[in-house]
Amino acid sequence: MGFILWLIAVVLVIAGVVQLIQGQILFGIILIIVGLAVGPGGFSIFRRRSAAP
Repeated sequence: MGFILWLIAVVLVIAGVVQLIQGQILFGIILIIVGLAVGPGGFSIFRRRSAAP
């Protein structure tokens, strides 16, 4: 599951960078943010939230 999330995140971030280069600033930034949110490292919207110790 982690590899699939990592792969989706990479594709989204690359697509976001391409959009930035093509001049679509807002859409590129949104794709990059979504890619960072989906990725298994750092912040992930699919990760279970653990209770504070």
